[in-house]
Amino acid sequence: MKTATVENITTEYIKLSDALKFFGLVKSGGDAKVLIQGGKVSVDGEVCTMRGKKLRGGEIISLVE
Repeated sequence: MKTATVENITTEYIKLSDALKFFGLVKSGGDAKVLIQGGKVSVDGEVCTMRGKKLRGGEIISLVE
């Protein structure tokens, strides 16, 4: 399992799919889409299937491969 904590963003929010790419958990947006829609990504311990979920900082993203 890979994890990352959303920190030090300079904008109001970052979308979940973009955060996965930014923190190096996936290689591409296509990979992010497949994993998110497949229920393989959780935010703060809850499975999230929304690619556009807005993360504002402090959330913990987990990826189960």
